Amino acid sequence: MSAKKITVVGAGNVGATCAQRLAEKELAREVVMIDIAEGIPQGKALDQWESAPVEGFDSRVTGSQTYDAAAGSEIFVVTAGIARKPGMSRDDLLKTNAGIVRSVSSEIARVAPDSIIIMVSNPLDVMAQVALDTTGFPRERVIGMAGVLDTARYRSFIALELDVSVEDVQALVLGGHGDTMVPLVSYTTISGIPLTQLLPMERIEALIERTRKGGAEIVGYLKTGSAYYAPSAAAVQMVEAIVRDKRRILPCAAHLTGEYGEEGIFLGVPCKLGEGGLQEILQVELTDSEQAALRTSAAAVRETMASLGA
Repeated sequence: MSAKKITVVGAGNVGATCAQRLAEKELAREVVMIDIAEGIPQGKALDQWESAPVEGFDSRVTGSQTYDAAAGSEIFVVTAGIARKPGMSRDDLLKTNAGIVRSVSSEIARVAPDSIIIMVSNPLDVMAQVALDTTGFPRERVIGMAGVLDTARYRSFIALELDVSVEDVQALVLGGHGDTMVPLVSYTTISGIPLTQLLPMERIEALIERTRKGGAEIVGYLKTGSAYYAPSAAAVQMVEAIVRDKRRILPCAAHLTGEYGEEGIFLGVPCKLGEGGLQEILQVELTDSEQAALRTSAAAVRETMASLGA
C-alpha cells in the first residue's frame, strides 16, 4: 500500500532527508517538497529522483515554491522553521516558528482539507497545537513527531550501554519534547527482561539524562545546525504506519481531551497509528514518580503555550 501524494514542507536537512526516505520506501507515488527558498526544493528533488535508478524506487520526487503542487496530498510532514543553534532552547524558536506554522497550516487546509499533518517543527507540542487551531482539523489528523525520536535516542543509548541489538530494546518516552520528557523505566525491557535487572539505577538515570539532552548534544557538535537523520527516520516511521495501516503503537504527541488527566494540550502518549491517522490513545499505568513527571512535563508545555498567548 502507498499514498498517491505525500508532501514535505521545508527542504532543509530534516525535510530533504524525509523526502528521500519516503521515496526510497515508496510510501507515495509522488513525494513533493515545498520550500520558500527559490530553486532549493526543485534542485534537491531532482537530485533525489536521479538516485532512483540506483536505489530502485519509482516514487516521483518533485519540488515547488507553491502549495498548489501539494493539492490532494494525503499526508503533510511539516519541518518548516528555523533550526536551533548552540545555546538556543526549543522554546527560543517559539514566536518565529509559530508564524511560519500558521502560514503553512492555512495553506495545507486550503489545498488538502482532508489531509493528515505530522508536525516536526519545534517547539513541537506547541507547533502541533498551532496547526490544529489554524486548520480546524480533528485531533486524529494532527499528530506530533516527538516520542518516536526521543524513544529511539533512549533505545540507542541503552543498546550502547549493554552492547546489545537496538532491535531487542523496547521502550516508551512520553511527555513534552524537551528537557521534561518522561522515559518510562517501568516499561523499558530488553527482549522482555526489565532494564532494572540489567543496569543499576544510577546508570539508568544517566541514560535518561542523555536522552533528554540528546538533541542539544548533537547541536553542540554541529555548531550551525541540529539533528536530522534520526528526526526524519522517526517522522517516516509514523507516515509508514498510517499509509500502510499498520496500527503501530508509537509514542506521539497527541491532543489530549482528558487522557492522563490532561486536557487541551499536545503531549507525548502511546498512540495507535493507522489509516486516518491517530486511531486510539492507549492509557497505561504509570508509577507515582512517572505520573508526577508527566504532570511536570504537561505544565512546561502549558507554560510555552501561555508565552505564545495560545
